[in-house]
Amino acid sequence: MPPTPTPSTASKELLSLRDVEKAFFGVRVLKGVSFNVLEGGMLGLVGENGAGKSTLVNILGGNLKPDSGTIHFANALYAPRNPQDAAHCGLAFIHQELNLFPNLSIAENIFLTRFPCASRSPFIRRSLMHERTTALLRQVGLDIPPDRIVQGLSSGERQLVEIAKALSLEARLIVFDEPTTSLSERETARLFNLIAQLRAAGLTLVYISHTLSHVFQLCDDLVVLRDGEVVASGATSSFTPDKLVSLMVGRTLTNLFPQPKPNTVGSQGGVPVLEVRDVSQPGVVNQVSLTLHQGEILGLAGLMGSGRSELARMIFGLAPFQQGAVRVSGEVIHQLSPRNQIRRGMAFLTEDRHREGLCLDGSVADNLALVTLPQHGQPPLGWLSLESVRAAVSRIRSVVRLDTKANDTQPVRTLSGGNQQKVVLGKWLLSQPKVLVLDEPTRGIDVGAKFEIYTLIQDHAAQGAGVLVISSEIEELIGLCDRILVMRQGRLVDDLPRAEFNRERILSAALGSSLEVTA
Repeated sequence: MPPTPTPSTASKELLSLRDVEKAFFGVRVLKGVSFNVLEGGMLGLVGENGAGKSTLVNILGGNLKPDSGTIHFANALYAPRNPQDAAHCGLAFIHQELNLFPNLSIAENIFLTRFPCASRSPFIRRSLMHERTTALLRQVGLDIPPDRIVQGLSSGERQLVEIAKALSLEARLIVFDEPTTSLSERETARLFNLIAQLRAAGLTLVYISHTLSHVFQLCDDLVVLRDGEVVASGATSSFTPDKLVSLMVGRTLTNLFPQPKPNTVGSQGGVPVLEVRDVSQPGVVNQVSLTLHQGEILGLAGLMGSGRSELARMIFGLAPFQQGAVRVSGEVIHQLSPRNQIRRGMAFLTEDRHREGLCLDGSVADNLALVTLPQHGQPPLGWLSLESVRAAVSRIRSVVRLDTKANDTQPVRTLSGGNQQKVVLGKWLLSQPKVLVLDEPTRGIDVGAKFEIYTLIQDHAAQGAGVLVISSEIEELIGLCDRILVMRQGRLVDDLPRAEFNRERILSAALGSSLEVTA
């Protein structure tokens, strides 16, 4: 369990923001933001996607300049011109998208741009660099060689390397931006123990997360952003989860998940739309068989590394498998490839929307229309009908409830995380797939946007599609699915219908404990 927050004894402000404003393309994204961070304390910063959190972090990190307002750090005016200025002043950032070069060693990543060199010499003192790196890794609880290539590290280990890098800067304040989105429960617990150690050492922390239970367990104080404004702030003890959600979304959410549709077919009948039979790939998955029915939302649970995502990639034709078969709507697919699977009515939303789900520099409209462009060709030569494309984009924007402030022509990278995820989902829904495979569909997005995406998933299943949902959040699977399969070490180890959903049973099966009930 994560440590509970200890009341901060600090009384001095280390960081202070006053009336900070920022606008993009004439749209105000920060509106007079003011709050303080007490030295030695831990502040939680929460809000929906698009509330202004990322813009605020980019201003503190020297990537953006505020249009107006002032920031003070350690009793001095703080106006960093670039990230190097921010680091020099004593601020460090642990981003959701880790800033590590996978082809370099741990030591090279930590000391990049400031390698220790001999006096008046361009040559790097590698022995000294390794010695310092070893000491930093020991501080964060990593017992691995400093010359280990980052590409071979797990997500949790990379996160700890980022923290070691922050410690190497002798930072006084560390900002954690969605640090647990790619971590297993075990890695999250390890991170939280390290956070407790950093606090005990006197560091000041800012924690940004959509996982509200983590915020309540870790933070002394909270600041709530909505539509670029601070709508509430104060001691964590003065908030309840329901109150916090209401402040974030500007309305009361009576349920975190939509009510199940009465016409959901589930596993009790329905035509199989996806059948996987004895699929095996040595070291990845072993003799996996499953059936997804028309109208069913099927969950796939398991720890990171259990083979869930790898199985999804095999089904879609993105990764090979040595033996087994995949059937879509009763037809065995002999030549698996994304192109062939799309033609047969399958869609696959990957867990990494930035690298695999979006053309970040492309426009919102281009991303939404990407999969269905061939459908908008006019005979006889197949010239693209821009009018048809615009009509389709307009229709799917409405379906996924994309932010009305998001212009069709603006780059998709300028959208909030929740709206980016809606673009990825909208791109696939526009093709009206019979089989929709979703890998971590709500990773890194807020509670309000999650509810909207759950509703879209449920509506699509109610129209007769089969939906396979892979998620690391057990509560998400329990709240959304008709049936849940559990994977461990490349095998399916349990199969639970809705009436038997039980968090402890799912976790036990995933971990392989003595409480496991084998399917």
